[in-house]
Amino acid sequence: MSASTVSVPSTMTAIEIEQPGGPEVLVPTTRPVPVPAADEVLIRIHAAAVNGPDVFQRKGLYDPPPGASDIPGLEVAGQVVATGADVTQFRLGDLVCALIPGGGYAEYAVAHACNTMRVPKGLTLVEAGAMPETFMTVWLNLFQRGKFAAGESVLIHGGASGIGTTATMLAKAFGAAKIITTVGSQAHREASLALGADVAIDYRENDFVSETKRSTDERGVDVILDIIAGDYVGRNYEAAAMDGRIVQVGVIKGPAKELNLVPMLTKRLTHLGSTLRSRTAADKATIISELGRHVWPLIESGNIKPVVYKTFALADARGAHELIDSGTHFGKIVLTTGAGLID
Repeated sequence: MSASTVSVPSTMTAIEIEQPGGPEVLVPTTRPVPVPAADEVLIRIHAAAVNGPDVFQRKGLYDPPPGASDIPGLEVAGQVVATGADVTQFRLGDLVCALIPGGGYAEYAVAHACNTMRVPKGLTLVEAGAMPETFMTVWLNLFQRGKFAAGESVLIHGGASGIGTTATMLAKAFGAAKIITTVGSQAHREASLALGADVAIDYRENDFVSETKRSTDERGVDVILDIIAGDYVGRNYEAAAMDGRIVQVGVIKGPAKELNLVPMLTKRLTHLGSTLRSRTAADKATIISELGRHVWPLIESGNIKPVVYKTFALADARGAHELIDSGTHFGKIVLTTGAGLID
C-alpha cells in the first residue's frame, strides 16, 4: 500500500449522502480503504467532528473540491497506519489530527502529511478530532485576515457553534478588550459568558446592533466574525466601529438583500470573506505552522481546549446531524468509530 504500513483491511464503513436532503440521507455504506499518495498518511480514525460545511454538503449546497472524497467530514483524529513514500515526519502508531478536504465520516481517511498534526499533549482523541477545521478557520479569519489584535473588541455571531466557542476562547487568550457574542437561548447565553464572553446577546430577545453599541459606549466593535449573513450583513455595518473589519465565514441565512453600503463608506469598513476547504495544502500548512507556534502552547498548558458537546457513533451520523440542525448544542459534535489503538 505504501512505503510503510501495518495490516489494513481493504474495505471500511463510511457514511455517504444518498441524495441532497435532511439528516436521513446520511447512510452507512462500505467503501474501499483509501490508499495514501507519496505525500500522504493513512489515518485509522477514532473521532471525526461534524461541521457546518458538512450540513451544506448534505443539502447539496456545497460540493467537495475537485479530487476530494464525496464522503463528508473535514477534520479527524486517530492513528497513523500507513505513510506514503515521501513522508518522513510521521511513524506508524503516531496519534494525530488532520484537516482533510473530505472523507472524515469513515473508519479510515488519507491526509496530506503537511496538514496533519500530532495531538497536543493533554487532549483526548475526541477533543483532537474537534480541533483542526475550527481552530484553523478561526485563526485564518479572525487573526490572519481580520487582523484582530490585543486591546480590540470583537463581535462573534453564532457564539454557541464550534466556530463561536473557539473564537471566544482565542479572543480572550489573545487579549480582547471586550468579547460580545450572539446566541439563541438563555442556556447558550450563560454558557457563552462562562466560556469567556463579556456580553452574550440572545438574538431572539434583543437586537444585537443596539446591544453592541450600548456595550461599547456607542463606539461599535473593531472586528466582527460572522457565520450568518442574510440581514446580518447590513446590521454588522451598523454595529462596527470606525475602520472596523467584518470577516464572513458562513452564509447560514443566505445572501444579503437590499444592502445599504453607506455605513461601509462612512465608517471606512473592510468586509472580507474566505473558505478554508478550497485552499491548497500548502496554504493550510502555513496556518498549521502558526497555530503550532501561537496556540498549541495554550492548549498544552490547559488554558484552552475544544468544547465537545456530545459524541455519536459513526453509524448514527443522522442523529448527529439532527442535533446540529436543532441548534441546541454548545460547541462541537463528534462522531466516534470505536477503533482501538495499535501497539
